[in-house]
Amino acid sequence: MATGGFSKLPNGTVVVALDLPSPAVRVLVHAGNRARALTRLRNLGLRAVYLRGNAAPPTPDEITAVLHHPDGLVWRTAPAETAAPGPEPVQELWHPIRALLRPSTAPM
Repeated sequence: MATGGFSKLPNGTVVVALDLPSPAVRVLVHAGNRARALTRLRNLGLRAVYLRGNAAPPTPDEITAVLHHPDGLVWRTAPAETAAPGPEPVQELWHPIRALLRPSTAPM
């Protein structure tokens, strides 16, 4: 089951953040309401996506990232659960959802 959460914006729209287990990614969706955000993901082929609770809402940086993307759907590799000692890891940039759902073409 995916963990995640949502934040309601002052204009009435919401940003939903979901941590998907397979592939291990964090997906952000900007939509009119929570149901519409989940419907957008289901329409892209992520059928078993549900949001129960608000355990991991989007951070202000994540909200800014999804609001500035034209599609309102972005993803990046989910952060590791345990932080390794040493220097701060370089954070991955956000990708458009098309890059996640693009079928890989194998050379013939």
